[in-house]
Amino acid sequence: MDEKRRDTDYLFLTTRVRALECSLLDKGKMDQMLEAATPEDAARILTDCGYPELEVVNGKTVGDLLSRERARTLNDLAELVPDPTVLAVFQVQYDYHNGKVLLKSEAMGIQSDRLLMDTGRVAPETLAAALRGGETTTDLPPLLAQGLQEARQVLSATRDPQLGDFTLDRYYFQELQEMARRTGSTFLAGYVQRLIDTANLRTVVRVLRMGRGGEFLEGTLFEGGTMEAGRLLESVNASTMLEELYASTPLEQAAEAGAAAVRGEGLTLFEKLCDNAVIHYIQDARFVSFGEAPVIAYLAAKEAEIVAIRIIMTGRLAGLPTDVIRERLREAYV
Repeated sequence: MDEKRRDTDYLFLTTRVRALECSLLDKGKMDQMLEAATPEDAARILTDCGYPELEVVNGKTVGDLLSRERARTLNDLAELVPDPTVLAVFQVQYDYHNGKVLLKSEAMGIQSDRLLMDTGRVAPETLAAALRGGETTTDLPPLLAQGLQEARQVLSATRDPQLGDFTLDRYYFQELQEMARRTGSTFLAGYVQRLIDTANLRTVVRVLRMGRGGEFLEGTLFEGGTMEAGRLLESVNASTMLEELYASTPLEQAAEAGAAAVRGEGLTLFEKLCDNAVIHYIQDARFVSFGEAPVIAYLAAKEAEIVAIRIIMTGRLAGLPTDVIRERLREAYV
């Protein structure tokens, strides 16, 4: 483990983050976007909150706007963060996303450049070149390189994109855990655990909805959560109710909605409550005076804001009823 930074190393950055939090979209601003007369009016509310103005409002321009905002946030904090690993935690997911896109494109013989995202640690073109040349171990972070090699082998042997995705997800969570250990941050370790817990619960609910049991789950759950993968598998095999298994845990409400989804109800509320459980965890950082926790929480909150804006604007552009869009929105950090 690298030497842990002192909380006081983050004193200036925490002050900066507290100021930035004031510009995050709260529930009131989201409601204004939902109630705005037109998508263009909704976009103008974003402009009032510091986003660049959009001359034309459509799916592409909104997507580009959000991608630029994500990159700007990461770039701005990169100059100030004492430990770059804290920032990398929020970049690594895009490396693995791009890896999935490129491997599937390779397997299917198609071009999917428009799906690549440029906010990872590795530029998409570098990742693509490494895969084309077969030298993934040379230019890429070690765990990412190993994951890509294994996922490519899995895809070649099974032709199953889901298995390829699962392989990369396993390396993704492993890399997040190593980053948390490297920083020595207990807050970051807890954040990663919450991500793993929600990922495992989602997997269980989807498998049960398909009418499959523990034999299908074996080997598809991620290690490192507060709910051990082995215990979760044993409980499913024993037909333990999800509500009972997760009672008095941070995922209690999500598990109840997941059980309802298994019985045939929709997944919207379940997915929302899983994401809310992550938001609830990072909200604790609002009571931390300074240190890496407020920075981690702000980055997670900004990512959640970008997702919320995408949900609102996509729904408005599609002409969906306000209530339908609102029920998909997660809780706001502020």
